[in-house]
Amino acid sequence: MFQFKKKNNEVFYTSKTIAQIENSDIEFLKDNVKKTKRKRIRLCTHMDEKDNTQEMFIALSKETYIRPHKHLNKPESLHVLEGSADAVFFDDEGNIKKIIQLSNSSSKSCFYYRINEPTYHTFIINSNVFIFHETTQGPFKKTDSLNAPWSPEESDLDKIEDFVLKLKKSVKTFKKR
Repeated sequence: MFQFKKKNNEVFYTSKTIAQIENSDIEFLKDNVKKTKRKRIRLCTHMDEKDNTQEMFIALSKETYIRPHKHLNKPESLHVLEGSADAVFFDDEGNIKKIIQLSNSSSKSCFYYRINEPTYHTFIINSNVFIFHETTQGPFKKTDSLNAPWSPEESDLDKIEDFVLKLKKSVKTFKKR
């Protein structure tokens, strides 16, 4: 039984004091991720943006652009459920400093990470859909995240295409080192 209330097409909050995630909920994410404008969708197991612990089950499409960003004064952990992606970490100037290959099923990949210090990061999605469980500290405030000034805004589609192509080339080069 679906236990989430819709905030918008991308965000759903639990409506239960004891939240649970079932396979049908994951199927809901997979079925609806491509229907959203930004190709991302999440089920929040916290009640609202004010909760001190924010836990989300998130689906991203291969077409999703996550603008490189960092979280100020809050850790973030990620546990992969399905699919694969490269988590790309940058220094403040936009140079790649680390890549974590993420997957739930590959022995060459990692399935979990935690960021303890503010670090710019983004994803390159390698599978059709990438689903993960994310935990961070609340309450949610947009001002707690800082977008990388050297990355295009989500509304600038031409610049995003160019940025992502260059980033994918840089990731390949970085992995060869």
